[in-house]
Amino acid sequence: MVVDEGAAGTLDRLFHALADTTRRDILRRCVQGDLSVSQLAAAYPMSFAAVQKHVTVLERAGLVTKQRRGREQLVLSEPDAVARARRALDELEALWRGRVERMSDLLPPGPRTAQHHPKEGPDP
Repeated sequence: MVVDEGAAGTLDRLFHALADTTRRDILRRCVQGDLSVSQLAAAYPMSFAAVQKHVTVLERAGLVTKQRRGREQLVLSEPDAVARARRALDELEALWRGRVERMSDLLPPGPRTAQHHPKEGPDP
C-alpha cells in the first residue's frame, strides 16, 4: 500500500488535535458560535497562553481558523476538516470489513452459529 505522505501528515495533525479533550471541547464551542480566544480562555482553568496553544494545534490541523475583528481574534470552525476525518475513518472501516469478508471466505462451510461449551468436570 502506497501512503501519500502529505495526506498522511494532514490526517496525523487532524487526529492529534482531536485526541485531546480540551481541544475537542474548544472545537465544540466554536461550532456553536464564533468565540474569541479570550472568551475561550475564560472557560478553562488554565492560562490564556495554554488555550492559545490549543487553538494553534486546532488551526494547524485545519479544524479552525482565526480571524481578526478589531482587537480580538475570533476562532471559526471549519466543518470540512471534520468531514475529512469521517472519510478517513470510513475508508479504514471499509478496509477492515473487506478483510473480515476475505477471512470468512477461508472458513470451511458448515454451521457457524455453533458455540463451544467447555465440559463440566473431568472426562471418565
